[in-house]
Amino acid sequence: MNTLTGKIAYITGGSKGIGYGIAKALLDNGMKVAITSRTMAAAKQAAESLSKDPSMILALESDVSSLSSELKAIEATVAHFGQLDVLVANAGVGHFANIENLSAEEWKDTIDTNLTGVFNSVKASIPALKQSKGYIITIASLAGANFFENGAAYNASKFGLVGFSQAIMLDLRKHGIKVTTIMPGSVATHFADHIPTDADAWKIQPEDIGQMVADLLKMNPRTLPSKIEVRPSIPGK
Repeated sequence: MNTLTGKIAYITGGSKGIGYGIAKALLDNGMKVAITSRTMAAAKQAAESLSKDPSMILALESDVSSLSSELKAIEATVAHFGQLDVLVANAGVGHFANIENLSAEEWKDTIDTNLTGVFNSVKASIPALKQSKGYIITIASLAGANFFENGAAYNASKFGLVGFSQAIMLDLRKHGIKVTTIMPGSVATHFADHIPTDADAWKIQPEDIGQMVADLLKMNPRTLPSKIEVRPSIPGK
């Protein structure tokens, strides 16, 4: 018996990349999913690609940097599906520049999306997840433990996200809510203007992260992998 059948997931940034890969994996495991994007057009296009059954997927427009936007999207998810079992806080951006060239706008967009955005998604989902004794999975990065040149904004956002995720793990497990942060290395996605090609075959694929999320959700409730680092099995090219 598939223990995930009928459960409900809300995935931020689910219209492409890692979020799309996670949505596909959860749908393949019988879950129903709500996916968000900053535009409804992108969310709807992804939803139609992911499932031809409208009862299984819900497309939503939401900007994670806005708490009111996330509250509205979570409310719509619960109203549509009747409950919420899993939050996947995946939405993220990347601005990479030397600190002398990094603009205040790029800094703010990175922190507002990658760190404050996860705070907003978590805050909006806690009441529903308390009822279901659900699961929060945040998508961080190995950049949350390894700093690099031109990474001031991105490193700051992901170091902060790892710390935030581990702290709320301790806050929320007393309510029966599990929290895991996944820290991927190189993933073949459309990110920071990168377009995946055949040359990215050595990288982690979005569906690999999707499988990892599904496996986490199937794990015995007594066990909580609170932080997972994942990297390509062969060195970068």
